[in-house]
Amino acid sequence: MNKYVKLVVLFFLVTGLLSVSAPAFAKTAKEIDAGAASTLDSFKAQVADANNLLQEAKGVLVFPDLMKVGFGLGGEYGEGVLQINGKSVEYYSSVGGSFGMQLGGQTRRVLYLFMDEAVLSKFRSASGWVGGVNASGVFLKTGIEDFINTLESNKPIMTFVMDQRGLMFNLNAEVSKLDETKK
Repeated sequence: MNKYVKLVVLFFLVTGLLSVSAPAFAKTAKEIDAGAASTLDSFKAQVADANNLLQEAKGVLVFPDLMKVGFGLGGEYGEGVLQINGKSVEYYSSVGGSFGMQLGGQTRRVLYLFMDEAVLSKFRSASGWVGGVNASGVFLKTGIEDFINTLESNKPIMTFVMDQRGLMFNLNAEVSKLDETKK
């Protein structure tokens, strides 16, 4: 077996182990909602047009605390909530794995703003959603990007990464799977 096949097998093994052990970290709905409220407050303080974006969004998926660690192989886990019209409607877990040049650990807050009703409906009806970099979304890091380009604000999903803490060096390939959880 060549080294690339071994890496891919190891990558999926680590991702699988993370998904089995993830329930040990499970938070209550009340804890997730409190984290989401804090994350949304931080978003409003850091992004100039945040209130308008939140009003225009058909739904907002908030992950208040995604944790990631890596040493060659990496893993990520967090729980979040989908809010529609400011109300929590569904809870989700995010489990991810990565491989490549990486070392360290970090936590971060992530928001997905669903700007299109059809895309939100498709997300909610899917059995799981694999997130990654794609041409149809926008990936913005607050603090680095101080503005929202009008060409970017017409995307069906906008992703904001905020409040990164920790020390992480990475140049890798990664995948995350979002699954609805019962709370």
